[in-house]
Amino acid sequence: MAADPRFFPQAGPQRLEDILAALGEPCDATVETGLVLTGVAPLAEAERGQLSYCDGARNLAALRRTAAGAVLVQEAQRGAVPEGCLALVVRHPALAFSRAAALFHPPPRPPAGIHPTAVIGAGAEIGAGTHVGPYAVIGEGARIGPDCVIGPHAVVGEGVVLGEGCRLHAHSSISHAICGRGVVLHPGARVGQEGFGFVPTPEGRFVTMPQLGLVRLEDGVEIGANACVDRGSHADTVIGAGTRLDNLVQVGHNVRMGPGCVLVSQSGVSGSTTLGRYVTLAGQAGLTGHLTIGDGARIGAQAGVMRDVPAGADMLGSPAMPVKEAMRAMTMMRRLAAQNRAGAKDGEKE
Repeated sequence: MAADPRFFPQAGPQRLEDILAALGEPCDATVETGLVLTGVAPLAEAERGQLSYCDGARNLAALRRTAAGAVLVQEAQRGAVPEGCLALVVRHPALAFSRAAALFHPPPRPPAGIHPTAVIGAGAEIGAGTHVGPYAVIGEGARIGPDCVIGPHAVVGEGVVLGEGCRLHAHSSISHAICGRGVVLHPGARVGQEGFGFVPTPEGRFVTMPQLGLVRLEDGVEIGANACVDRGSHADTVIGAGTRLDNLVQVGHNVRMGPGCVLVSQSGVSGSTTLGRYVTLAGQAGLTGHLTIGDGARIGAQAGVMRDVPAGADMLGSPAMPVKEAMRAMTMMRRLAAQNRAGAKDGEKE
């Protein structure tokens, strides 16, 4: 099934030579001169003339039945490609397919210009080629780099800096922030708001601690829909280059992340915690404050992390522990539960 052209305009057909050039890695294939592909589709739905891919042995059955005109596969899967389908052998089929799909369906780009309903503050700078959509607001002294897209109702606060090619989708907002190139805020994302910092009084009231830091989003950071990144209290909140935050993620004040981190939906990081390079937090994982999470660590779904995590560790459970320990603990709990049930039944018999 081809992508719906109402939502995903197609740039095609594409010559096979151009597709191979876009893959970003070597490809072992017999290139048929003049071969043209019309689009991309999953294995089970692809038709003759479309490109698909197979990633992993679990998809071999679908590969053997596919009607695709060409398919990206690893060497071990070449023999499962059906007759009449061109095998394009690469090391990373999913990655290569992502690049090929972007060739057929490049991100739509609105024309440069400022919509008449947008509000532009005094002294704001708008780079060449930038699109500012309906009812968007850009604060005084903000600097928007070239070729950015500011979507409908998006808000860029006073003094904010956006690098080249940033994209703020509808109803996103950003304040107190310095951003690199290619930063993306998905709909409803909030960046730079006041962090959750306060001091209780002897009478039981709360006095807000002034939040005087910034948010620094390095090149290529993406913030998912309705995710929130608080600005720092005295130091800055820093999100490393290429990091991806899924929808509904919460990042507290003064958090620092290295490059390439992945935070999956509903995960949260409390204030002043440091994540190293390429850390992964699975869905609903939670980290308390002032922790250090080492490079390459992986935190499992719904894990509750209360202590520092060494580099390369895989953690699971609440409180979180190394995966092997967590699995052994779960096994023991099942055995104890089974013994209790058996004991209860024996007591009933007596």
